[in-house]
Formats: sequence, structure tokens, C-alpha cells
Amino acid sequence: MMEIPGLDIFSNDAESLTATVQLLLLLTVLALAPSILILMTCFTRIVIVLSFVRSGLATQQMPPNQVLIGLALFITFFVMAPVFAEVNEEALQPLFNEEVSQEEAFEAATVPVKEFMVQHTREKDLALFMGYAGMDRPETLDDIPLTSLVPAFAISELKTAFQIGFMIFVPFLIIDMVVASVLMSMGMMMLPPVMISLPFKILLFVMVDGWYLIVRSLLLSF
Repeated sequence: MMEIPGLDIFSNDAESLTATVQLLLLLTVLALAPSILILMTCFTRIVIVLSFVRSGLATQQMPPNQVLIGLALFITFFVMAPVFAEVNEEALQPLFNEEVSQEEAFEAATVPVKEFMVQHTREKDLALFMGYAGMDRPETLDDIPLTSLVPAFAISELKTAFQIGFMIFVPFLIIDMVVASVLMSMGMMMLPPVMISLPFKILLFVMVDGWYLIVRSLLLSF
């Protein structure tokens, strides 16, 4: 049987065990990468707002999920580009050049990510998790653990996304109410209002350049 070099978990060699542990940690990080992307970046807010737009238009699966998620990913990379650049400069490059250890690189990488999350996290949400864990009020950024900051940032993003989604739904709701009132006044109660209001909602969305306004609002919210 072929053996993979440096992957013998029963070896007593310290260097071999260290390499094995590092490989297992790397695989764990790769497995958690989607969760890290979703919960520690602006992806959550963007994809929820885009989903609200589609629900407000009532266009079923138009745009498809693949398009919405792809657009949300690229907007996320655009917004997070300065943060990723700082992580690369302060942590990854020194680590690749063997100027710092892995622990030092991890600490350096968390600083810009923490700064971004703290800027968009409500104090009330952060106090919820830190208070539950019995922690004191943080004085500096280093006093805020990721275990409390990540869920606080996530629920803050959810609230912000739903606030934006409410504002998106209002004009579409008005169109639905107007169309429903007109149909009832004409005695056409058997005709589904959604079928009639859909073209008007699409027309309104296109005339005001809706996608531009939505993306612009998302970018300005950061």
C-alpha cells in the first residue's frame, strides 16, 4: 500500500505529527471557508437584499439563484477588496516569506477583519453575546473575541438587510394594492391581481434603473 509522506498519525516523530496536525487544520479551514465567507463578510446583507428584490417583483425564479449568488459574490469581493489586501500584506506575505509564525500571521489577519465587522456591528448585538459569556465591556479591539463578534455581526447584518428589504417592498406593495383596487372596482374579482401588477412592477423597476439603485444603495451602506 502506498504511504503518503508526512501523514502517519501513528508516528512518534514530532516533526511528522506537526505536519499532520497542520494538514488537518488546513483541511478544516477549507471546509469552513463557505461559512467564513458568509458570516464574516458583507455577503449576507447583499444576497438577502437581492432576494428581497426578486420577491418584491414576484418574478418567481427570475433572476435565477445562480445569478443572484454570483452577483452577490462579486460585489462582496469588490467591497472586501481593501480588507483582503490588508490581510495579504500584513499576514499572508510575511507568512509566505517565513518572517512570522502561523500564530502571528493569524493574529495579524484577524485585525482588519475585526475592524470591518466592528464598524457594521451594533453595540447591542455585541453586548448580547459578550454579556452571555460573562465578559467585561471591551476597551480595545483585541478584547473582542471572534466567538462573540462573528454572531453579533451576523445578526446585525440580518437586521440591516431586512430594513433595506422593507424599503424595497413598499413601492411594489403599493402597485399591488392599486391594481387590486382597480380590479375590484371593475368587478373582475376572479382575475389574479398579481398577474396584472407584474408587468407594471417590472416596467417601474426598469424605468427607475432598479438594479443600479439597489447595488448603489448596498455599496453606500458599507
